[in-house]
Amino acid sequence: MKKILTAILAVVLVLCVTFALVACDDSHTITVGASATPHAEILNIIKDKLAEQGWKLKIKTFDDYVTPNTALQEGSLDANYFQHTPYLEQFNKDYHTDIVAVGKIHYEPFGLYGKNVTKAQYGADGFKSTGRKILIPNDGSNLTRALFVLQDEGFITLRDGVKPTDTLTVQDIAQDNGNEISPIDAPTVTVILAESQDGTLAVVNGNYALQAGLNVVNDALAVEKADGDAGQLYANVLAVKAGNENSEKTKALLNALLSEEVYNFINSQYNGAVLPVFTLDK
Repeated sequence: MKKILTAILAVVLVLCVTFALVACDDSHTITVGASATPHAEILNIIKDKLAEQGWKLKIKTFDDYVTPNTALQEGSLDANYFQHTPYLEQFNKDYHTDIVAVGKIHYEPFGLYGKNVTKAQYGADGFKSTGRKILIPNDGSNLTRALFVLQDEGFITLRDGVKPTDTLTVQDIAQDNGNEISPIDAPTVTVILAESQDGTLAVVNGNYALQAGLNVVNDALAVEKADGDAGQLYANVLAVKAGNENSEKTKALLNALLSEEVYNFINSQYNGAVLPVFTLDK
């Protein structure tokens, strides 16, 4: 009997130690949801920095703009890094989530790309007066952003009084100049563009352009105007569930992202396709 009790106690002790180690590991693991490019790439830069502070960084990549927010709300993520504030605010309204931005990290200028359209052709007289099929992302804030790019480039005219902070639809186009504006899911824009007929245009999110091998500086026919408030308004943010803004995990993650290593990596890696929006303390 004593041998049986001893064996049972030994098993219980092993289980207790195992569970304690798992709990300890979980408490020192920061799980972040991110788009593969450039967000996960940027997060990989801070893994060692966090490890030196006793944190294990676990990165989960997503290829859409919905799942990383629902996963954060449900608790399987500690934070996410893939979106800008206008999108986040609209998502909270649409999905009744409670997610907050805790820091602005970088800005990805939108680009206008064409199927077998050169920059010389794009700049030629009459190009914009010929009806074009133009693909744009269909989620509220990014659709709005794309419409302003098209207006800046002379393809459409929006109704009077609309602002970049509004949530627009194609119904807010006052004049399309014969162009066919087609909103589709953001992750599919580059795929559909590649399958479209020559001359088709597309306004593409920065991260999806990078994933498709496109560079906004070298390949885009036109680039979103980054002067004024655009860089700050559409800055990609680190986001957490409300109530976790000041947690130790959030502080460690944000401090690591707002570092000289990240600042230099962004500037050297992306050739203007991704721009840091924070400054380094002198």
